[in-house]
Amino acid sequence: MKKNFLIDMDGVLVHGSKMVPGADIFIQSLVAEKRKFAILTNNSKYTTRDLAHRLKQSGLDINEENIFTSAIATAEFLNNQRPNGTAFVIGEVGLTEAIHSQGYIQTSVNPDFVVLGETYSYNLDQVTTAIRLIEAGARFIATNPDPSGPSESGIVPATGAMAALIEKVTGKSPFFIGKPNPLMMRTALNHFDMHSEDTYMVGDRMDTDVLAGLSAGMETVLVLSGSTKLEDIDKFPYHPKMVYESVAHIDLKKLK
Repeated sequence: MKKNFLIDMDGVLVHGSKMVPGADIFIQSLVAEKRKFAILTNNSKYTTRDLAHRLKQSGLDINEENIFTSAIATAEFLNNQRPNGTAFVIGEVGLTEAIHSQGYIQTSVNPDFVVLGETYSYNLDQVTTAIRLIEAGARFIATNPDPSGPSESGIVPATGAMAALIEKVTGKSPFFIGKPNPLMMRTALNHFDMHSEDTYMVGDRMDTDVLAGLSAGMETVLVLSGSTKLEDIDKFPYHPKMVYESVAHIDLKKLK
């Protein structure tokens, strides 16, 4: 039985709007071998349709049905915890649409949850509202712990940084859904009807992708086309099963 793949997006398949050289051949090989695969991202800003379009513009033809985001994982978590609940949401359409799709009402009036995600610009009035709602008893959820993200002009503060600000004010820690929480991986595996023992996690970060994969019981593949460099690996108490320069160098014959 050929194994499945969960594949991180940024740093593995693309750098911003540019495809990692050979990523298209890797995806085509997975399709040709009829292997199940899904693209994972901690970015909650975009819908799967948006991301499929962005990948296509980069030269990667991947169906939106093969994409899974921290926004989807967050929405499924909310529905499992409290079906048809209410939430005050800070985020873009990728997050708000995913939460709406689970039958949730988004409101600032006594919500069950405050949900923090990625956004193009954090609004201080919204953040203040979130702080007051959390202090009043709303449960604090964040899509992912990443403190910063990339932009055309440099790094920008991301969900993790804003979550730290809210935690500092309220004294209440958020529950992060995205990587490295194995919940993200388990939710994705269930979503695509995969099993951890039959699936590889491919990523470019030791502290999120590899850690999340190992925590969820998967074998892991690290590529050096993104954040982690070869000399960084020994700084961690855990190692990936295999290391490649990029997905272009992955030998599928060795990953059965």
